[in-house]
Amino acid sequence: MGPGFRFLGGVSVYTCTLVRALREDFPVSALLIRRLLPRRLYPGAARVGDRLTSLDYAGVPHFDGIDWFWGRSLVQALGFLRRQRPEVLVLQWWTAAVGHTYLLLALLARLRGVPVLLEVHEVQDPGEAGTAGLLSRYGRLVLRLLLGLASGVLLHHGRDREALEDAGLDLSGTRTAVAPHGPYDHLAAVVPSEPPELAGDPLSAQLADGSCRDVLFFGLIRPYKGLEDLVEAFGALPRAVAERLVLTIVGETWEGWEEPLRRLRDCPHRDRARVVNRYVSDAEAAAVFAGADVLVLPYRRASSSGPLHIALAQGLEVVVYDVPALRAVTAGQESVRVVPAGDVAALSAALERVAGQERRRFEPAGDWRRTVEAYRELLA
Repeated sequence: MGPGFRFLGGVSVYTCTLVRALREDFPVSALLIRRLLPRRLYPGAARVGDRLTSLDYAGVPHFDGIDWFWGRSLVQALGFLRRQRPEVLVLQWWTAAVGHTYLLLALLARLRGVPVLLEVHEVQDPGEAGTAGLLSRYGRLVLRLLLGLASGVLLHHGRDREALEDAGLDLSGTRTAVAPHGPYDHLAAVVPSEPPELAGDPLSAQLADGSCRDVLFFGLIRPYKGLEDLVEAFGALPRAVAERLVLTIVGETWEGWEEPLRRLRDCPHRDRARVVNRYVSDAEAAAVFAGADVLVLPYRRASSSGPLHIALAQGLEVVVYDVPALRAVTAGQESVRVVPAGDVAALSAALERVAGQERRRFEPAGDWRRTVEAYRELLA
């Protein structure tokens, strides 16, 4: 159980890709959250319902899905569950928005003797965690109750356990398994389509002839993503170095976080940057990643990263800040360069190295077998 594609996000992609991986070994069905929350409350409200991904649930029994305000959708979902007769209910946790629905279905499952497994992506969505009031406390309470109902928990790395414990959530006595985030390799089957904002861009012509390197930031633009550090690091480069680079920013602004783009307007190398400020389709993302030389993710905090796992699946070079979760996820990856967190000078030096090197690709990293085996361990 996880989010569908109507409110498309990273966990929507993860849920579908996980189902595709699990169905190689187990009979799987999918119960999806259709309307994640009232549309007016969603930061990406303008594109809700747009068909932006190539993924689908073809060949998998699925119901799409339950609405935040329940109504008839909940009755239909319960009918779907009765027909499927699941032996295990797997819940993808990342936001308090799904809390009331997850609690109801987890409780019903336990009353019927069906074990519940909880896969934790975030202790709490960063936007929710940043609120000091009722929403933050509600999210922690719901997660505590779900952990009490769960027979097992899947974590992506050891730092997840520490994050749960730091939040006052006790895993002692709960069966756990650890598996890294699987690769987002679905873009390999997509025919690339360049975003219209980049068509005819003179910088695109320079990238095409190999005279400069493309530095990519991809993903939601939120306070914790640190894009403003990348803009500052880019602006600090000598002009001769900046002319060998193009800074490409592809992302959707959330939480009104305009600071990075404001700083870009004042950047001395603004003419070496291009921006697509929206959530792009899979076809557009495929083109963006195919043209990039390095992905830079200066996150101030993270539990994982969808763009990181797209890059690893494509063998793209990556530069990340040294935050514990990303260090754990990328340990041993030849394609990943880790720089001290918050060190803009070190980030700038990493960009200068990119400017002076030939384009390169690495062996694709990651697979879903470790995730499948972790589920097998919990199911046993």
